[in-house]
Amino acid sequence: MSSTSNGLPPAAAPADGGATPAWGLTSAQREAWNTVGPHVSVVLRPMAGPIALGLFGLAAAALVLSGLQLGWVPVTASTQLALVLVAFAFPAQLITGLLSFFARDGAAATAMCVLALTWLAMGAVTATAPPGDRSVVLGLFLLLSSAAVALTGVTAASSKLVMALVLWTASARFLLTAVFQLSGGEGWKTASGIVGLALTVLAVYAAWASELEDATGKTVLPTGRRGKGLIAMHGSLYEQVQDVSAEAGVRTRL
Repeated sequence: MSSTSNGLPPAAAPADGGATPAWGLTSAQREAWNTVGPHVSVVLRPMAGPIALGLFGLAAAALVLSGLQLGWVPVTASTQLALVLVAFAFPAQLITGLLSFFARDGAAATAMCVLALTWLAMGAVTATAPPGDRSVVLGLFLLLSSAAVALTGVTAASSKLVMALVLWTASARFLLTAVFQLSGGEGWKTASGIVGLALTVLAVYAAWASELEDATGKTVLPTGRRGKGLIAMHGSLYEQVQDVSAEAGVRTRL
C-alpha cells in the first residue's frame, strides 16, 4: 500500500458518502496529522540476535536435569544442579527474553522469560529441599509452566517451526516432571529425563542455526521459517516495518 510523505495513506473517497474517509480519519483529524506527522518518527535499533544464548541456556538446564533424573548425577549433588540452573540457565534466558522484547519478537521474549523464571523456581526449590524430595507445589507450578510454554509454541509456529518444536518439547518435559512431582512414579521421572535429552539436542541445533543466520545474514541450517519469520530473513525493509504503527511501544495501549 502506498503512503503520503506524512505517513498516511492517500486520501480515499468516503465509503458511505459522508465526511469520514474509508481509512477512518475525518478531514479535521487528517489536517491535524498533517501538522504533527512530519515531526513523528519511529526509531529501530539494529542488534545482534539473542536467541542462541537463551537456547544454549535451555540446553544446559535440560542436560543437567536429565542427568539427575536418569541417575547419572547422584541425588546428593542436587544443590550443585540448582546452582547451574540459577547461575547459568536463568540469567542466559532472562537476558535473551528481555532483548527479544526490544527485537520486537513477543513470542520468543515470552518463551525465554517463562523458561528463565521456571529454572529459577526449580533451582530455588531444589536447593532448599532435602535431596530427592518431591514437591507438590513445584508440580503444580510446572503444570502451569508447561501450558504457558506449549501455547507460546503454538504462536511461534506461525513464523518459526524449529523454535516451536523446541518449545513443545520443553513443555512436554515440564509436564512429565510435574506428574512425577505430584505422583512419585519413577517411570515419569525417567521419561522426563529422556525427553530432556531430546530437548538438549533440539536446543543446541536451534541455537547454532540461529547463530549461523545472524553471522551470515542468511539461513544455513533449516529453521522452518514461514510467514513473518520468512519475511524477517528474506523480505524487504518495507515489508518488515509496514505494520510497526500497530506494535507495542508505538500504539497507545498494550
